[in-house]
Amino acid sequence: MTNVSVVSAAETAYTRHPDPYVTTHSVLADAVRQAVSQAGLRLSDIDGFGVSSFTLGPDHAVDLAWRLGLRLTWLMQDTNGGASAGGMLQHAVRAVEAGDATAIVLVAGDRMDGPAFEELVRRYNVATEEHLSPLPMPGPNAAFAMLTQRQMQKHGLSRSDYGRIAVAQRGWAALNPGAVYRSPLALEDYLEAPMVADPLGRYDCVPPVTGADAVVVMADERAKGRKRARVLSVAASYNYDDQSGDGLVTGLAVCAPTAWHDSGVSPADVGVASLYDDYPSMVVAQAQDLGLFGDKSPVDFIRDDIMERNFPLNTSGGQLSAGQAGSAGGMHGLVEVVRQLSGQAGDRQVDARIGVVSGYGMVLYRYGACANVAVLEAAS
Repeated sequence: MTNVSVVSAAETAYTRHPDPYVTTHSVLADAVRQAVSQAGLRLSDIDGFGVSSFTLGPDHAVDLAWRLGLRLTWLMQDTNGGASAGGMLQHAVRAVEAGDATAIVLVAGDRMDGPAFEELVRRYNVATEEHLSPLPMPGPNAAFAMLTQRQMQKHGLSRSDYGRIAVAQRGWAALNPGAVYRSPLALEDYLEAPMVADPLGRYDCVPPVTGADAVVVMADERAKGRKRARVLSVAASYNYDDQSGDGLVTGLAVCAPTAWHDSGVSPADVGVASLYDDYPSMVVAQAQDLGLFGDKSPVDFIRDDIMERNFPLNTSGGQLSAGQAGSAGGMHGLVEVVRQLSGQAGDRQVDARIGVVSGYGMVLYRYGACANVAVLEAAS
């Protein structure tokens, strides 16, 4: 258990089609300023800064800090995409506890328009550029379609079960003014949507958007009197199976036991969860690795708890409905859980004491190589 809290959570408005003047720098800066202001601080109070972005280059974290006028004693740049929020949070907690910084702002985001997305998926890393793109395999849809087929066979899942996840998250998105897609989605709409890579249809694939998310982290002692979420634990796993597994088990299976042990709570205590949802199949895999199904089968949990919204999962709408702002995918989930635990989720507010956030991503050749989990608690 740590002595650190997240005292604010902010998001630059997500958009599917950004105006020409909107840049990666501008959305990151906007999210930073919102988070700092919400925490009751000024930029001059910030002495720690972490950033994750696919499109910040040629600038780096220190360049963005300079543009924002920050003077720092702690700085980091995380390049691990969907796992970057948990990675930066883990380092920030240690930095605050060590006295390296007193108020740290973490931000992630991108201008992710059509050309930027095409460039990202084509040159994601050397393995992609040299071995996958020439096939051609434009992006991870085909790889995760095969994973989804295996998962369906293993757990007896149907396309309708994955559709129930997407439909439930769209229901939450309808209550989130910041979600890009808020219109009602029926199970029939999901099943009749165009096929992308069998069995993945349009609503199985996360839509790229432009935007950014940010949080401010500081010691519990300094955070008293502020709306906040205490960080109970953060644990991570990298290169879990050396890309030799079938993708049905993620690195969360390795790091989740540590997170639960260090936090002093269990999966049964979780009242709200944000799981990285680039595909519904990954929601299933991570929920299982975290132990959130309990004694239920994946089919029963999806139908009884997720679809009926008895278990608050991805209450922002998740990336499937709110959108994936590049490297902000994991930070989006952290922002949502902090909002829920601090009573700032508006019409979608749930009654929860414990929240869990997962990070997942960085496809090296087949599936995600990075995973982490953060367990947070509503401050009393």
